[in-house]
Amino acid sequence: MRLLQFLVIFFTFILFLEGVKYGVGFSDYLIPPFFEIYGLIIHKWKDFFIPSLNTLLVAMAGHLLAILLAAIVAFFARGGSMLSNLVRTAAYNLQAYPVVAIAPLVFIFLGDGLASRLLIATIICYFPLLLNLLGIFSEPVEDVEHFFRQTGRLDSRTEITIRIFENLDKMITVIGGSSTLAMVGTIVAEFLAATMGIGYVIRKALYQNNLAAIVACLLYIGLCSSLYLIGVELLGKFIKKRLMA
Repeated sequence: MRLLQFLVIFFTFILFLEGVKYGVGFSDYLIPPFFEIYGLIIHKWKDFFIPSLNTLLVAMAGHLLAILLAAIVAFFARGGSMLSNLVRTAAYNLQAYPVVAIAPLVFIFLGDGLASRLLIATIICYFPLLLNLLGIFSEPVEDVEHFFRQTGRLDSRTEITIRIFENLDKMITVIGGSSTLAMVGTIVAEFLAATMGIGYVIRKALYQNNLAAIVACLLYIGLCSSLYLIGVELLGKFIKKRLMA
């Protein structure tokens, strides 16, 4: 259903572009005809699908790394101690710097390979995850925690387990939503300075003023993002079902 919804939105966008073109009288150079876009999508799909798949794999790795980092930081920053405040302040200050300002430094030190793409993808989707996980880890579940506290069995591990279990639906939604940010981060990194991935293909098409290729890129980006989001949601439902069983 999600793929169908995306395809409906995408082709509605194409029809809107063509309507603007013929309504205003733009040339084929400015807005390419539908059949040119269709030809690229169907006959040269490898030129777009393989880079999109490469981008998706990097985005998945960056997303997993961001979840891990956000969970660790949220765990140490959830309390009111001096250490918690220090960790929270450092995490917030890091996010205050825009990625476009940090990215050149990343490429200078790490080059234009996998490490740079992975790091920028992680940075972009890390902060929303941190905010939500920090809220979940910091909010007590008094009815349940009171029992364990009275029996002397409430430690940090039990406390976090209780709060995750009680907010499982929210966590699944947050992690699923941040998956698209991982794709955005990877594409941004590829567009700025990379030699592979769909962001690199978009950059080349932009330099060539090839709008048809850019539109084809958007289709395959949307398909890969939708497939990844579907996978994350299915995994979340599976985990929830196993925990509730």
